[in-house]
Amino acid sequence: MDYAIETAPLETVSTDCLIVGVYQDLHLSASASQINQSTDGLVQKLLSRGDISGKLGETVLINAIPNSPLARVLLVGLGENQALSGKNYRKALSAAIASLKKTSIKSIVCSLAETDVKAADWQWKTRQIIEVFSDAVYQFTACKANKDTDYKLEKISISAPPAEVNAAQTGLIQGKAIAEGINLTKHLADLPGNLCTPSFLAEQALALAKDYPLAVTILEEADMEKLGMGSLLSVSRGSRQAAKLIQLNYQGGEKNAKPIVLIGKGLTFDAGGISLKPGLGMDEMKYDMCGGATVLGTLLAAAQMQLPLNIIGLIPSSENMPDGDANKPGDIVTSMSGKTIEILNTDAEGRLLLCDTLTYAEQFNPDVVIDMATLTGACLVALGRVPSGLLGNNDALCDDLIKAGEIANDSLWRLPLWEEYQEQLKSNFADLANIGGKDAGTITAACFLSQFAENFHWAHLDIAGTAWRTGTNKGATGRPVPLLSQYLITRAHG
Repeated sequence: MDYAIETAPLETVSTDCLIVGVYQDLHLSASASQINQSTDGLVQKLLSRGDISGKLGETVLINAIPNSPLARVLLVGLGENQALSGKNYRKALSAAIASLKKTSIKSIVCSLAETDVKAADWQWKTRQIIEVFSDAVYQFTACKANKDTDYKLEKISISAPPAEVNAAQTGLIQGKAIAEGINLTKHLADLPGNLCTPSFLAEQALALAKDYPLAVTILEEADMEKLGMGSLLSVSRGSRQAAKLIQLNYQGGEKNAKPIVLIGKGLTFDAGGISLKPGLGMDEMKYDMCGGATVLGTLLAAAQMQLPLNIIGLIPSSENMPDGDANKPGDIVTSMSGKTIEILNTDAEGRLLLCDTLTYAEQFNPDVVIDMATLTGACLVALGRVPSGLLGNNDALCDDLIKAGEIANDSLWRLPLWEEYQEQLKSNFADLANIGGKDAGTITAACFLSQFAENFHWAHLDIAGTAWRTGTNKGATGRPVPLLSQYLITRAHG
């Protein structure tokens, strides 16, 4: 998809479709008013006869515009004539692209960035247009014989007045980078487990390094064994696919500046191991690598935006399969930190990957460490599919992530990490158990990880409810790439 900023007067623009907003009670946006004047009151006539009321998300496509270079005009309802919330602005954008996605339209000019949105500038509004439109037209065709997509769109332009061109251009750069990061994350996550293996993920990291300033190191099982990563390696014992620890280094900041470390769980398929999962819905366990895909997508976005930051990406990748050599309930393994872990449930394997990776991250003297993982079904039960779960040992870091989520419309909800929950992880036979019983599963999983993150500021994102959609619209969402990208933008530019 090609994106651009359009500065020409709307009535002179040559495009397959112009998108303009209308409000309730017959109020027109500035762009709608311009088109109304140049078409002898056509827009006002449609509103007056009730073709569109202006209700939020309502749309009407005008397929013929007399005496105009415009082939079509899409009217989009913006609700009451007042500043929109960020969420309602995105709803209007979603309605607009949904109306045009399955048409023969190839080029669009969108004027909705002029809409008044609470606490939002042209940069943010332009970025949201690209993110929402890109998300809507994404289709997974890699494994289909017919690669045709539902849409014909080739170019999307965002209309901006001269005074706002610089802000809109910055939003364009950010929006394209984040959208590409989201699309990479979704594509990798949607691939089946027989194609997207730990080795394949490692190859994708190496491919990124060919196009962007990323240094990539792949740790093999022998390397991890030398480091004493007994916890991580115990997970891959049941699989024919060798585990990989994928390390990406983006040096955009000052040489000696402490890096931000992003860790993403990269379990390319999770059968549960000996603690086998039920068959229904097990196909969706290909999405257990969404944390790892998020790291790749976020680093792609950061590199494209050329953020002046130092960022380390770490992806522990494996499969969790049943086998004669797989972990058994009751087994005890020794982590890289030296702490021993009693494995009471082999399906609580993500934390076994992450704990050794957290210990490995200490060598980078990180400013902060943020891990993301489809870690617990309990998070889906507690929070549903709206926010991702957030837990951490540093209030300032957690507050910054929550704020970034609000700006990006990629929300978080913080859960407590109190000492009382650590009691549930006590073991009679090892330093700690890998599960804490049926109560507070999301919290006890984070409590487990916290015991390996005591030497740095750390936050944990549980994305089990937000990384993919299920049902008829099954597919990856690309979250939390928008949240992490916004966090990095704020860290880079304030």
